[in-house]
Amino acid sequence: MTKSLTHSDRNPDARRFLNDRLDWNLLRTFLVIGQEGSISRAAARLHLSQPAVSQALRRLEEQLGSALVIRRGPRISLSKTGEEVMQIAAELYGTVSRLGPALDSPLETVAGKIRILMISRIQSQFYDDFLADFHADYPEVEFEVDVLRSSDVASALLQKTASFGLSLCRTPQPRLEQRVLLQQRYAFYCGKRHRLYGRKNLKLSDLQSENFVSFTSDQIGGNLSPLTVFRDQQGFTGRIVASSPSLDEIRRLVGVGCGIGCLPEHIVARDVQSGDMWRLPPADGVIDVNVYLLWNRDQKRTRAEAVFLDRFEDALQRVEVSDRF
Repeated sequence: MTKSLTHSDRNPDARRFLNDRLDWNLLRTFLVIGQEGSISRAAARLHLSQPAVSQALRRLEEQLGSALVIRRGPRISLSKTGEEVMQIAAELYGTVSRLGPALDSPLETVAGKIRILMISRIQSQFYDDFLADFHADYPEVEFEVDVLRSSDVASALLQKTASFGLSLCRTPQPRLEQRVLLQQRYAFYCGKRHRLYGRKNLKLSDLQSENFVSFTSDQIGGNLSPLTVFRDQQGFTGRIVASSPSLDEIRRLVGVGCGIGCLPEHIVARDVQSGDMWRLPPADGVIDVNVYLLWNRDQKRTRAEAVFLDRFEDALQRVEVSDRF
């Protein structure tokens, strides 16, 4: 049976050794192991080999004199002592992460260009507030922002021609790190010129023969291809009468009555409120699509890019996904 770190029979000399000699890097590695629940995934996140991560875990267990994990094949779970150490490591990480802002003196200048590629119409007060705070703290940093298709965003990041991307990413790219920025719920809508506008008690079957306005990525293999799968599963027979890679143009085409379309709920909420759009079944929406912060893990970052990424990841950790609109 493993012993708790607070066990009364721990040698005082051993406690002093831990206070003076315990390696923070070992705790940081263990924190990631605990978060990922897997040695292999922790190694991938830390950009280390699996043997290196396993060795770090063994060294920490030796220093603490306690087993921290229970191994069950490729998966691991934390022992009682491991849970205690995990909590302490998380608290320490939070404290250490605050050192950066504390050490950024007014005399330290962070300057340079950050190139961000993003898909159209990312609507998020959380992201706007983050940019505002970052600009206030680092006014010498210049932003260059381009709007592209999701596939082009990923391609540019893989080619290291941009700093960061805000994009859909249905299939994870091995060389790209990703963090969820937003989770968008897509639902069907029609404009006020459409024959279904204003009709209540509609059923999903009432949409089966309707023509569609579609994103160009709404095809098998594209980032929005689950919409195609959904239509096929439901037996929809309507044809695609208009398409665009731009969310604004899809919204326009739906609004003028070309056909029904699938759009993010939060983007068209005001259109529904104003009467320009009408929500169609199903009531709980069609699919959830994540928008990610993306970057190339192999790309050497400038000081400005490194500070931007550190601040962004910290903001994402502090705010729940549901509160980022």
